[in-house]
Amino acid sequence: MIHGPMEWAGFLALVAFLLVLDLGVFNRGHKAISTKKAIALSAFWIALALLFNVYVYYRMGSELAMEFLAAYVVEKSMSVDNLFVFILIFSSFRIPPEYQHEALFYGIIGALVFRAIFIFAGVGLLENFSFMMYVFGAFLIYAAVKAAVPKKEKDPREGRFVKFLVSKIRATDEFEGGKLFVRKDGLLYATPIFMAILVIEFADIVFAIDSIPAVLAITTDTFIVYTSNIFAILGLRSLYFALAGILGRYTHIGYGIAVILAFVGVKMIISDHYHIPVAISLAVILGVLAVTAVLSVIIDRRGGGGKGPDSGEGGVVETVET
Repeated sequence: MIHGPMEWAGFLALVAFLLVLDLGVFNRGHKAISTKKAIALSAFWIALALLFNVYVYYRMGSELAMEFLAAYVVEKSMSVDNLFVFILIFSSFRIPPEYQHEALFYGIIGALVFRAIFIFAGVGLLENFSFMMYVFGAFLIYAAVKAAVPKKEKDPREGRFVKFLVSKIRATDEFEGGKLFVRKDGLLYATPIFMAILVIEFADIVFAIDSIPAVLAITTDTFIVYTSNIFAILGLRSLYFALAGILGRYTHIGYGIAVILAFVGVKMIISDHYHIPVAISLAVILGVLAVTAVLSVIIDRRGGGGKGPDSGEGGVVETVET
């Protein structure tokens, strides 16, 4: 389905309004976000996405509405797994809680642009080169295998990307009241907050390499793919603060992500021979996430915790080494 410029302009205007509302009203000034407030904001962002899903249903039909919901759930679940990465990045750069939300906010701005590039490029490849469906499917299965293998914890500052940044950017160790840059002795210095934003931005690009093909396995409608991605990302910051204190209980969520990646990879490969209905895909994705979450809690209570795949440490290794 081809969506007109008015729909795109309307959505982008809505996103701009929500970003202003988020930074200028919900989270004005440099202050830590309480868990209670973060949970309330997370509920707001999820409710907003569901309301948009209702709009898609009445405006574009039930099939696209189902695709939006499935794509949103996939992107949201993979984003939750990536929260572990943000925790390690902030810890490595020693970013205080009162500055973390703004750092994530600027990360969102970059994600709006990079996700659009990846989505339009991915859809273009699938529409013009049918064999790319098999390439993307194989890549997702490969990503699933990598996600299922635990990785060693590593400080993001030791990665090649961060070392390159440090060698090219003049930086200070002071936070300078939350500023991104500060001038000293006539020279411009970047603060640790700006450095963390760059690493988060790079991390999102790496995340998109996995998540965009996964969503394209559900739908190739650019409007549905992009809007579902952005709604998932918009609520990511609030979700980070809502779950930061309990993420340790869900260190096995990476196994669920691995299963989902494998499933959508197989779905892409067999799509020319058998089409798996979106409703079944959504049921499988939700079921895998529910089982993984329950098992994580059970294992944690029995004292058998430990680190699941890509539970932050693994994701950071991929982020800074890629």
